[in-house]
Amino acid sequence: MPDIRILTEAELRGLVPLDGDAVDCVEQGFTTLAGGGVEMPPIMTLLVPDHNGEVCVKTAYVPGVESFAMKMSPGFFDNPKLGLPSTTGLMVVFSSRTGLLEALLLDNGYLTDVRTAAAGAVAARHLAREDARRVCIIGAGVQARMQLKAMTLVRGVDSAVIWARDTAKAEAAAASLRSELGIDVTAATDAAAAVSSADIVVTTTPAPAPVIKADWLQPGQLVIAMGSDQAHKCELEPACLAKADLYVPDSQAQCAVKGELRSAIAAGLIPEDRRFAELGGITAGKAAGRRSASDLIIADLTGTGVQDTAIATLAGSRAEAAGAGATFTS
Repeated sequence: MPDIRILTEAELRGLVPLDGDAVDCVEQGFTTLAGGGVEMPPIMTLLVPDHNGEVCVKTAYVPGVESFAMKMSPGFFDNPKLGLPSTTGLMVVFSSRTGLLEALLLDNGYLTDVRTAAAGAVAARHLAREDARRVCIIGAGVQARMQLKAMTLVRGVDSAVIWARDTAKAEAAAASLRSELGIDVTAATDAAAAVSSADIVVTTTPAPAPVIKADWLQPGQLVIAMGSDQAHKCELEPACLAKADLYVPDSQAQCAVKGELRSAIAAGLIPEDRRFAELGGITAGKAAGRRSASDLIIADLTGTGVQDTAIATLAGSRAEAAGAGATFTS
């Protein structure tokens, strides 16, 4: 049996920061997905309703990539009350040729956070106006902070506003991001005003009911919905999708059962058989993105297995080059 590389969260944080390389890596994953040949099964979900928890399992085989990752991602959303993180998890890496175990990435959800933020950056790179400067983040958790940082990697963001149900958390996040990013970041108490004033709006919550209404949205905006990745979640009022000039899913099949598209179909606002160009089609140049500065665009990002294999492959290659991690010989 081959040696198994084991990497800790601390090691992975050093190897795979949220930067331009991570964004390019995830973008290439979307482009490859659009090219066909990728095997990506539906998400497996285990709900733990007694403790407001869920566990998602995602994976994808990508032709030409020597390994594939299987990611297990728990989200227990009452954990902050216990002083614990909401999300954790790990990735298991197998050889694409033999199926043998190659690595354990004990990242506690860090790589998922990076690839999710990078996906937001890919959407903004291809769908936001070139002159987009102001961002509104809905939510104040880890992903909210990472999404704002991701936006600064692809657009000249000079100000941002954060809204969350817990105003104290929004204020703390704003203060931290002001210091880290060196831009004007404030907390908002009026969600409608915060959304309406932004060029890019990113939602990062596990909300079961809409936190954004269609009336708040303005021409020219890009709305990136990150939080709805299960059938019981919904961050956008379904009328938002009907109002949009362009709707872009990461995976239409996935969004139709777990994303914002699911709610719009259920509300009778979008026909179930209507087809949309996916984000990978746009990154691959096979489909058009923004056509005018006044387009209102919604990107529905539920998180795909191909992103997990992409970021795990990046981590593995960097670990090998650096000689990082412990080796377990079975």
